[in-house]
Amino acid sequence: MTNKTGFKAFRPVLLIFIITTALFIVARSVLSGWGINANVLLTGNLLLFLASAAAFYIHTKNMHAKNGHAVVRTMYGSIMAKMIICIAAAFIYFSAAGKGVNKMAVFGCMFLYLVYTFVEVSILMKLSKTKHV
Repeated sequence: MTNKTGFKAFRPVLLIFIITTALFIVARSVLSGWGINANVLLTGNLLLFLASAAAFYIHTKNMHAKNGHAVVRTMYGSIMAKMIICIAAAFIYFSAAGKGVNKMAVFGCMFLYLVYTFVEVSILMKLSKTKHV
């Protein structure tokens, strides 16, 4: 898979990142009115985007391996790595915020995790069906 094809396939994830970041910035006052800390959402969104980009890169690098088990291990490994990164970030946030944890923002980040993971796996499944040159 060429870099151009990989970037083209990654565009939906990039688009999700740009749209959600813009939405969180523009709707900061509305989110604040609902009791949601926009800074937590922005930080979570950035972390999820970076983790998804790293996982996507790792998986596309090993996409067309001769061993089918290696492809499956890579997909599960990248998803688990992303999950571990997010859990570590959540623990850091919980310990830093103390009693000031914004539960609604954490639930928002959990929803973003599901969106990023769903889109990433959907793209990777489509790419795995294509023939490589």
